[in-house]
Amino acid sequence: MTSGESFYGGIPVFRGFTSLMDPALYAPLPDDWSIGVADIVDSTKAIVAQRYKAVNMAGAAVIAAVTNALEGREFPFVFGGDGASFAVAPSDIEPAREALAATATWVREDLDLKMRVAMVPVGAIRAQGLDVRIARFGPSANLSYAMFSGGGLAWADAAMKRGEFAVNEAPAGTQPDLSGLSCRFEVIPAARGLILSVLVMPARGADPAAFRKVIEDIIHLVERSPDGGRPVPAQGPPLKWPPQGLDFEARTKRGGSLLARRASVLAYTLFVYLIMRFDLNVGGFVPNVYKRQVVENSDFRKYDDGLRMILDCTPQLERALSDRLAAAARDGIVHYGLYQQDAAMMTCFTPSALRSDHVHFIDGARGGYASAATALKAMMA
Repeated sequence: MTSGESFYGGIPVFRGFTSLMDPALYAPLPDDWSIGVADIVDSTKAIVAQRYKAVNMAGAAVIAAVTNALEGREFPFVFGGDGASFAVAPSDIEPAREALAATATWVREDLDLKMRVAMVPVGAIRAQGLDVRIARFGPSANLSYAMFSGGGLAWADAAMKRGEFAVNEAPAGTQPDLSGLSCRFEVIPAARGLILSVLVMPARGADPAAFRKVIEDIIHLVERSPDGGRPVPAQGPPLKWPPQGLDFEARTKRGGSLLARRASVLAYTLFVYLIMRFDLNVGGFVPNVYKRQVVENSDFRKYDDGLRMILDCTPQLERALSDRLAAAARDGIVHYGLYQQDAAMMTCFTPSALRSDHVHFIDGARGGYASAATALKAMMA
């Protein structure tokens, strides 16, 4: 590996989310890397049609497909609810591009959604006077998540939506490797009053120091709430059989008819349900350890040129957050979107249940990040 290709592994992991806005934690991506971006076209219509799980499955599929295409090599990524973004080293650009193309085809054919995808060179972003800087936040000792700053990721997303740097879909019938992608858990009801989707972006021309202060104020408000607003209960999310996500998981499998894949997933998920239900240790798998890791590894807060959070919070905390953000918006510091719902949902990427680094993406179960983004766009109009 060249020093550029080993760049991500060399970034120290920080643990306290309150340190998120410290610029010293962020390192600039090497110039020869590229940014991958993906999102669902007309995700708002899909949300109105209550296709929340399909939209989330599409976004998580990007990360699963690229991870499998890179044979498990670490790379920075962020899940956005109705899409995803990531960064890859030069030697991984083509495999990632192929995984994006195949995922877009799968999303159209199996989920009946349209996904646009693009690969944007970091050099093109820096030519705009912007940057892509990466930090690594460790929510637990098990794994870390990438945080992005510098404005470059937001610019890449906007460029994709303008049709620039587009990656064309793979030929019909192309199936990405989505091994490990599943959505077996039930929705997670709010325990403290409501599930709040939060999206906060800097207003154009906002003073960086003022924006940092707003984000730090929001994080401190949340940190004072029980469990930092984590929407996943200590005992793990609800699990039933057959799972709600049965059909989606069957569609991630390769080979055979859809009916045969459904039958296979039905049998396997029954096996998993019985192990989890009766707390059976099987072949080195310890259900209680796995459930604890699911809670610890839940990806419910992140930063990708803006703050994203899915919080289980009281109405009082929602009002405090709303008041602080409204004041910052009046001062021309932020644009923001908040969206309330009664539950959260989880989409899982577990390449191996025997490893501790399985990833669990959290979104609101009735609109989530996509609806918060709609509210944010309305504010900007």
